Amino acid sequence: MSPTQWDFPVELCCRPMAFVTLTGLDVVYNAVHRAVWDAFCANRRADRVPISFKVLPGDHEYPKCRSKRTSYEWYIPKGILKTGWMNKHLNLVPALVVVFYELDWDEPQWKEKQSECATRVEIVRQSLQGRNTKVAVVLIQKKTPLPPGEDIIASERAAALCNVCELSGKSLFVLPHTDHLVGYIIRLENAFYEHAQTYYYTEIRRVKSHKEFLNKTTHQLLFVRHQFKIAFFSELKQDTQNALKNYRTAYNLVHELRAHETNILEIKTMAGFINYKICRLCFQHNTPLDAIAQFRKHIDLCKKKIGSAELSFEHAAWMSKQFQAFGDLFDEAIKLGLTAIQTQNPGFYYQQAAYYAQERKQHAKALCNHDAAVVYPSPDPLETPTGVLDFYGQRPWRQGILSFDLSDPEKEKAGILAIQLKERSVVHSEMIITLLSNAVAQFKKYKCPRMKSHLMVQMGEEYYYAKDYTKALKLLDYVMCDYRSEAWWTLLTSILTTALKCSYLMAQLKDYITYSLELLGRASTLKDDQKSRIEKNLMNVLMNESPDPEPDCDALAVKTAQKLWADRVSLAGSNVFTIGVQDFVPFVQCKAKFHAPSFHVDVPVQFDVYLKADCPHPIRFSKLCVSFNNQITSVDLFLGSESGRCVVLSWQGGGGDAASSQEALQAARSFKRRPKLPDDEVHWDSIIVQASTMIISRVPNISVHLRHEPPALMNEMYCLVVTVQSQEKSQIRDVKLTAGLKPGQDANLTQKTHVTLHGAELCDESYPALLTDIPVGDLNPGEQLEKTVYVRCGTVGSRMFLVYVSYLINTTVEGKGIMCKCHKDETVTIETVFPFDVAVRFVSTKFEHLERVYADIPFLLMTDILSASPWALTIVSSELQLAPSMAAMDHLESQIDKVVLQTGESASECFCLRCPSAGNLEGGVATGHYIISWKRSSGMENIPAISTIITLPHVIVENIPLHVNADLPSFGRVRESLPVRYHLQNKTDLVQDVEISVEPSDAFMFSGLKQIRLRILPGTKQEMLYNFYPLMAGYQQLPSLNINLLRFPNFTNQLLRRFIPTSIFVKPQGRLLEDTSIAAA
Repeated sequence: MSPTQWDFPVELCCRPMAFVTLTGLDVVYNAVHRAVWDAFCANRRADRVPISFKVLPGDHEYPKCRSKRTSYEWYIPKGILKTGWMNKHLNLVPALVVVFYELDWDEPQWKEKQSECATRVEIVRQSLQGRNTKVAVVLIQKKTPLPPGEDIIASERAAALCNVCELSGKSLFVLPHTDHLVGYIIRLENAFYEHAQTYYYTEIRRVKSHKEFLNKTTHQLLFVRHQFKIAFFSELKQDTQNALKNYRTAYNLVHELRAHETNILEIKTMAGFINYKICRLCFQHNTPLDAIAQFRKHIDLCKKKIGSAELSFEHAAWMSKQFQAFGDLFDEAIKLGLTAIQTQNPGFYYQQAAYYAQERKQHAKALCNHDAAVVYPSPDPLETPTGVLDFYGQRPWRQGILSFDLSDPEKEKAGILAIQLKERSVVHSEMIITLLSNAVAQFKKYKCPRMKSHLMVQMGEEYYYAKDYTKALKLLDYVMCDYRSEAWWTLLTSILTTALKCSYLMAQLKDYITYSLELLGRASTLKDDQKSRIEKNLMNVLMNESPDPEPDCDALAVKTAQKLWADRVSLAGSNVFTIGVQDFVPFVQCKAKFHAPSFHVDVPVQFDVYLKADCPHPIRFSKLCVSFNNQITSVDLFLGSESGRCVVLSWQGGGGDAASSQEALQAARSFKRRPKLPDDEVHWDSIIVQASTMIISRVPNISVHLRHEPPALMNEMYCLVVTVQSQEKSQIRDVKLTAGLKPGQDANLTQKTHVTLHGAELCDESYPALLTDIPVGDLNPGEQLEKTVYVRCGTVGSRMFLVYVSYLINTTVEGKGIMCKCHKDETVTIETVFPFDVAVRFVSTKFEHLERVYADIPFLLMTDILSASPWALTIVSSELQLAPSMAAMDHLESQIDKVVLQTGESASECFCLRCPSAGNLEGGVATGHYIISWKRSSGMENIPAISTIITLPHVIVENIPLHVNADLPSFGRVRESLPVRYHLQNKTDLVQDVEISVEPSDAFMFSGLKQIRLRILPGTKQEMLYNFYPLMAGYQQLPSLNINLLRFPNFTNQLLRRFIPTSIFVKPQGRLLEDTSIAAA
């Protein structure tokens, strides 16, 4: 039996498509025919009808149709399904034969051509004698035909041609060979498809008609056969729903057959075929759960139908194929869009297929171990006259025999022996590895790492059995890492044992040593006697001797290995093997530990290296090396001697291997009390690897003091005095100072903080935030120096300042002179605050608050400076810079020069201004800037004053149509005349009609126009003179002036009273001497 005996036939696995043959096409020598054939075959997209085309000669001999059976009464079937039946209907018997013929409607020799075409059709019909295959004719024409009904000649000749060829009008087609050939071909295909559908429908009816003559006693096989044929024809017809229904019926009928050892293989074979079809259609219909349910049912029904015990490996092979085929179907469905999940994916089916393949291997090993004297039977019982079986699943030596009694036991024995001897030549490991590989790929795709590792171990073991030790080691090495990391020590030991055998059989020195080291270690679950054997072998290898063979190895492979080891011993090569142990668990544990987490430069560094051996017998190491590179980079332990063979166990860092982290975690979680040990011993679990230590600079022996007056005021040159005093016993050299803003703070602080050593000049943006490595010279013991640093902070808030002093000093350590660099740093947090608050107000000349000012009318700008500094401030000077839109009424001189403000005190200034004209700007008119120059009162003389610029608020300016101002004395006297002049100026371009009236007051008599109406020309002034005569002393209200502008009703007296005085202080009448009074009288 060939290894492919259990593969499903190609015709079962392919998608059934209607078979149509094309005759009359010369695709080799005729370019037009070739173009037609290419249009049928090339680039068949999914949207084109499912037809399988084949070009055949017109006189092709199709399979002969057997004579129709009129009765099944005495008919005994010889099997269920013939091996050639599916292929016959897929590739040999067409549903439709199409005769292509070149003939135009206007052909001059029409009669002759018509007869030739009819002859060709008749030849085709003769070759299809007895079959229901449809025949159609396609006329290849050079011209594009006219629409139906317009070409009368074409209609007449088409009818005549159909009559001669005995065709219906639906079976005659015209194919114009034009630019739109593909479009015509697609239309032709659709018509062919309809004819094919009709043919398969007829075939289904024909098969169904046979069922009437069948009985359940003798025709059980025919029930299955006919049901399968109906389902297969339904598939060809693309009626997949009916196909599925009929396959399900056929499947149930198969299991109703009476099973016996003689026909069990045929029943299982057909059950497998039909199950494959059902599962395929379920996946096609997007009902994967139905497919899975059907497959499980199939396996449950068939797994006990083993058949002959002498051929039990056949059953395992059949089971393996069932799982593999379902896995292939499942995978194909996923590629077409089906979604699988972690717990239900093709990997499980490939895994099960591999399991049955392994079972097949075991059965074959037990049943096919004949002596060399046993020869293959002759004649060959597995040969058939035709080379193939007549029916699927039957034995070659008893085809068509349905009796349960074996007529020829000797022939049966010969046949079983032939199968067993053939099975010996099957490479089982190759099949198992392929299936496991498929399963691994699926589990990797669906992220099932443990399943993947488990199957890779099985693959490695199969490679070992197949004697492909290189691949076995590669796979086992790959999965060992996973089992180590998850602490599956029993599984790891099993894998290591197989890997050790592989490395022994290949005489791989380094691998053999590595696996031996691990099998002797604490992760190995081997017994002590096995470990002793491995340790002995390891010592032999290190002494340049051959190790003893590993147990349970193939005898032939051991002989080959012994020759390889002998060659290894005799060859002089590299005898030093360095093995990094961080990825596995050797039999020696190492922990390196520094005595302290840090050491000063002038103090000796001490550390311990702890070693622990886990092997059963004492072992001698030749050398221990510790490598440093600012830390312990590796610990190397030498096993063996360089004269023989030497293994260097190398721990990265301070020790630890693949199991250390997990052991440390378990030790940390354990509540078990440790027994008390002698003083010179320690608990291994209590030792913690410390592979690195910090080497820190020598302890500085200097003092650094900072003197300053916090808080800092914004934008001032803040003075920070640094005092450094040496307390060393010898001179310190190259003293350097770094001072300024401590790095790592907010970037905005860095941009707004500037440091300098020169306080006489103000810092700008070019000055850094940190001054580094300022040389300050050398210092003798006890000597001190001062350095003044000036800091300018542009924003308020807290800042951390760093003062870092470094120096060099010569010292002696263990009798050796070394130069040490020492440093000391001090940090201080300084708060920056506003030095003062400035309040600005606009008031009228009467000191009334103004929301807005009026063009050309004077108003007052008042500034109040309130000290917010805890230290006294000196206001050096102040300056008012007016905007172009403002004008001063007098000189703008500072009123607060040299004023000293204590905390909470304030200084005020007042400026009289006017706005020449109202602006149309939104948001008002700019006033200007107020500049205050100030400094700390306690600051040094050379520190420059700070100028703080205050932007004055914008003010809204309005125009008023009439300006009114009054000239009157600063006070009046009782019973003395008080002249008052009112000046009225028209500020518009219009002539103003003005109504003026004066309301009397109880405190005054007055002379002048009490009520008047006048006109004031644009831009001109009008003067009104009144004499007021005070009657009472005190602060008295003047007679009120009321003005009404006829053109501007919004100009109110309330607005008028903002500009002119409404009251005056009246002094009492003075007492004069009598003579003066008389003279006056």
